[in-house]
Order: sequence, then C-alpha cells, then structure tokens
Amino acid sequence: MKNKEVIFQDWGLMDYQLAWDKQEAIFAETVDLKTQNRNNGTEIPVPNHLIFVEHPHVYTLGKSGKPENLLLDELGLIEKNATYHKINRGGDITYHGPGQLVGYPILDLDNFFTDIHLYLRTLEEAIILTLADYGISSGRYTGFTGVWLDADNEKARKICALGVRCSRWVTMHGFAFNVNSDLNYFKNIIPCGIDDKDVTSMERELGFKPDMEEVKSKLAQHISRLFEMRLL
Repeated sequence: MKNKEVIFQDWGLMDYQLAWDKQEAIFAETVDLKTQNRNNGTEIPVPNHLIFVEHPHVYTLGKSGKPENLLLDELGLIEKNATYHKINRGGDITYHGPGQLVGYPILDLDNFFTDIHLYLRTLEEAIILTLADYGISSGRYTGFTGVWLDADNEKARKICALGVRCSRWVTMHGFAFNVNSDLNYFKNIIPCGIDDKDVTSMERELGFKPDMEEVKSKLAQHISRLFEMRLL
C-alpha cells in the first residue's frame, strides 16, 4: 500500500554538517525499512519526510563536481565565514546561506512514482508555481536542472538549484531556492559549473524581501498538491 503521508519539519537555521547527519540518519532508516520489508515479506508503511532548512554560509560540491569551481582557498573561506563540504548528491558546486530556502525531501518514491526525472521536474514545477504566486515568470533551461528566469535569452539567470541522491527509490538532498540570499557569495564559485550564467533571488527580482515564512507555506502547498501527499 502506498503511503502518501509526509512528515513535514522546518529545522530553521542549522549547521550544514548537523543537518546532513540528521538527513543521512533518516535516509538510512528509510532504506533499512524497505530492505526489511523485502527480506521478510512484510508491508510496514515506509515513512516519507519533507524538511525545510536554512544554512549558515557553506559551499557544497557534488560527486560529479570539480573542486576548481570553488574560487576560494582555506583562508578565503575563513574570511567569508563559510565552510566547504564534498557530498554524495549529484551536480556540481553550489552555495547555501541565510535567506535561501533549502528543501530536503526524503521520500520513498515507491509511494509516489518511480521516475527520477519526473521527480526532478515535479520539484521544479513547485518552485515555478511559487514564483508565479509573486508574479515572477520562470521555467526550465534545456540541458540543465533547476529553475531559471529568461532561460530563452542572454539574460538567463538561475533562481533555484537541484541536486539529489536516490537509492532503492529513496531520495535525499533536494533543492536550494534563493529567496533573500546574499548573492555576493555566488561570486566565489562557478555555480553548478556554469561560468557564463547569472544567479538571482526573489528579493532581487521583486525589489523587496518577501516574507520567508509565507514563501515556505506556499511552496509546501504546491509540493503537497503536485505529489498528492498529505503533510503531517
């Protein structure tokens, strides 16, 4: 039986390593339960989680990324009050920091649909719909993941990055949505390995800081509807 109930948590501002450890623990428990069900012939419902969080300034490099896309050395990281982590998601380098809404869905896709490309496109669609709530027109950029503005011309700029890991149809990592981010921190990397495109935020596009709690609420509603899930 498919379990469409999703445990929703907002971890607030949390150190990246701590959040990663917590996420890994939930992921491991979920995969272990799926394995037990398969080995024992049981049908214990496998839980799903959706976590929202903000991180202090940090750069993360995916397993397919290039370390040279970080343009800071150790001293530079200290000066920027930032940390650096190599992690096990897909994608290249990205930045997280205060004012950026990071989403970690830890979902058993057997409860929804077993299609990782559809999963990515559905997360993108939730961001696109949230931006539309604020009058910001966005979409996809052929050949790249994430959500972009003006993707069809030279003004193309990224507002949300995606990078996920999936094992036994259980997902982890997720998206990084620039709401009120300090965009200067992106100048210290080649974001996602793309050196000729800009990044942006809701604040930059709107000319004011949208309320983060309101953005979280709207995005959670769109994710819930698109995945046909029930948030607990």
